[in-house]
Amino acid sequence: MRLLATATDHFPPAMVSRQRLVGRGAVEVGSDGAEVRLSDGRVALDFGSYAVPLFGHRPPHVVRAVHEALDTMPTSTRLLANPYAVRFGETLTQLVAPARLDRVWLGLNGSDVVEAALKLAIARTGRPAVLAVEGGFHGKTMAALAATSDPPRRQPMAGFLGDVRHLPPRADAVAEAARERPFAALILEPVQGEGGGRVLDPALLRRWSQDAHRAGAFVIADEIQCGLRRCGPVSVAVAAGAEPDAVLFGKPLGGGVMPLSAVLATESLYAPLAEDAYFHTATFSGHPLSCAAGIAALELLAEYGEQFAATAAALRDCVEPVLRRFPDVLAGGHTTGLFGVLTFATLEQAGLALLECARRGLLLAPCLTAPAVLRLLPPVVTSVEQFERAAGALRQACEAVRRKAVR
Repeated sequence: MRLLATATDHFPPAMVSRQRLVGRGAVEVGSDGAEVRLSDGRVALDFGSYAVPLFGHRPPHVVRAVHEALDTMPTSTRLLANPYAVRFGETLTQLVAPARLDRVWLGLNGSDVVEAALKLAIARTGRPAVLAVEGGFHGKTMAALAATSDPPRRQPMAGFLGDVRHLPPRADAVAEAARERPFAALILEPVQGEGGGRVLDPALLRRWSQDAHRAGAFVIADEIQCGLRRCGPVSVAVAAGAEPDAVLFGKPLGGGVMPLSAVLATESLYAPLAEDAYFHTATFSGHPLSCAAGIAALELLAEYGEQFAATAAALRDCVEPVLRRFPDVLAGGHTTGLFGVLTFATLEQAGLALLECARRGLLLAPCLTAPAVLRLLPPVVTSVEQFERAAGALRQACEAVRRKAVR
């Protein structure tokens, strides 16, 4: 297809090559709900997209909200109050933890808010050191990459990434690190996204948070992928009783329609911004269209209510029989809410399964730092019939992987 040939001339060739393989030469031309339409007439279920379409593709309520904002206020002067940003910030803080995390900074993607939160913690404490977690992923801009546990991508930037220690998921790891030298913040994902869906135990989150606070440091919960009910609660860390000083949201926050991310912070962590409003700014922070989408997305979050639990049960019923049927192909797997993972015996088998699922109309998400793992990230609006189709595609893909291994 000419479009893919043109893409090769201007974008990373390896990325375009993968897109060509996954789409078998076709490209996406439209989407609706849990489905994506391809240029060759096929339809695929989207259980990938890196957790962005939590409410499905083109949710009508969000699309309408963006259209209305586009007709009246497509951009902001930044010199006057922006009603969309104010309303969005108020709604989000009330939804998560109104008594504590009541300060907001808005970005457009995950790395934006990781950078902002780490910068606040370092400025507030005067300590140029951070703790992160083995297997964690926080983005690829400089501070976000410093916190990310991904040696191949960190290595070229090693001289610029500062003092970050990556901890094993051991109860005494934070206390031990605090004895070595002071640090500004502990940043963690309660459920690791690119790290293969590893769930940090709630007791571990509480212990680490207590130890970090005792050391005079802040706790930053990166819930850009696992939050907003993807893995159950609106905030996994808050629900676990970990008392984070900041919770970071992104990906589905703009309803799957507009880019939007947010830092929710305590007064103490937010102090550098309270003292100097220009301490950390971005041209499109609080963009009206993104915030209009965000307001609508939070309304959907409340509207779908119990449907999250029902859809999570359907995902579990889709995944568990495949795990039982293919113990020779799958080394493990589990579901946490609307976050499913399949761990293959080898990296090569995971890559083959990704392509075999795509051939059968099911798009999954690979894991950057756990390449033998594939993620299933269905929208909450996925129907029973669509889960049955997904289960069939998974079975057939695993059978294809098994046949390849026997040869």
